[in-house]
Amino acid sequence: MTLDYLIKNAKTRFSGNELVQIGIKDGKIAAISPKIEGDAKRVVDADGHLVTESFVNGHLHLCKVYTLSMMDDEALGAYTGEAMGGAMTAIELAARVKEKYDESWIIENVRKAVKLAIRFGNTHIRAFADTDTKARLEGVKALIRAREEFKGKVDIQVVAFPQDGVVRDPGAEDYVEEALKLGADVVGGIPWIEYTDADAQEHIDRMFALAKKYNKPISMLIDDAGDPTLRTLEMLAVKTIKEGWEGRVTAQHARAMALYPEPYYRKIEYLLKRAQIGVVSDPQTGPLYARVKSLYKAGVRIALGQDDIADAYYPFGRNNMLEVAFLAAHLMWMTSREELEILYDLITTNAALALNIPNYGLKVGCNADLVILNANSVWEAIWNHEAPLHVFKDGVEITEK
Repeated sequence: MTLDYLIKNAKTRFSGNELVQIGIKDGKIAAISPKIEGDAKRVVDADGHLVTESFVNGHLHLCKVYTLSMMDDEALGAYTGEAMGGAMTAIELAARVKEKYDESWIIENVRKAVKLAIRFGNTHIRAFADTDTKARLEGVKALIRAREEFKGKVDIQVVAFPQDGVVRDPGAEDYVEEALKLGADVVGGIPWIEYTDADAQEHIDRMFALAKKYNKPISMLIDDAGDPTLRTLEMLAVKTIKEGWEGRVTAQHARAMALYPEPYYRKIEYLLKRAQIGVVSDPQTGPLYARVKSLYKAGVRIALGQDDIADAYYPFGRNNMLEVAFLAAHLMWMTSREELEILYDLITTNAALALNIPNYGLKVGCNADLVILNANSVWEAIWNHEAPLHVFKDGVEITEK
């Protein structure tokens, strides 16, 4: 057969010291072998560098990128200070930027962030757009527009996200439904922001009703504060099981998990596994984070996310998942070689599982979404967190320098 691409002299995470060749045809990985017979239209020499799956970002507030310059530091201080006791206040303060929301300037920021994603080999993003009575549909429209513009380079899943709640923000639910009609891919939610447990359960119930009506997956920001009494992760898991939505739900943050008593954590761990819920943790954007190592060991679909880029909650970020793994290694003290391999899973294979991305992997028959790193090992890749030498999406090289 004639291949579209032949990557030669490639090292993989599991090939040891043996170099292999990777054949790509019709957007798929056609062969992986020490020697592939046949011709190729293009040959790329990996020169012994590490070749892996491209990166997956399971959580990014893409409508908010680069809005920090429009804000003071009050929201950032409320979110990260005093063991995250002021997280709800931070969200209320950060909402002020939405008074200026307009698709015309949001799309420019989004393009800048997605081009960075391509540069750093981040080809899958679950992107949240505030969808409420303040933001209206401006962010959603910008993200849907970007999704179409970058098709074939970055898969952008647009989440219609009622940032300010549903019960406490009458009308937000209608905007979420309108966003789904426009073409949003995922139903969002943030039930812990509601004022009572009953309202939080109603929030979850309403968003599930929309997800079932439009046959959509669900992503909810859960228990994102320093309060061990928050219970919306449990509510979400139980609802997922009751509705038969297993494998179609992700929970972002779940920071309160860090404060759970051990017996309660064990129950949550069981429910997450039974509901097949993906958990996306962002330890670099807040002083508390989900119990990543325990969840990974238990077989929960745990992943890392970028969360924010230069907005009211976090002043940094480059859409670089190797950089996110680098920061997580320090924050969670995951510095052994074995733990670095786990961190790499959390931005590749585990992240794809958390988001239920089909045909993902460095295996014959999977989509050819690959990176050739400027590194010879996972340790070196996370250490330097540089842009890949080559990035492939659906079997086509899309490298940007």
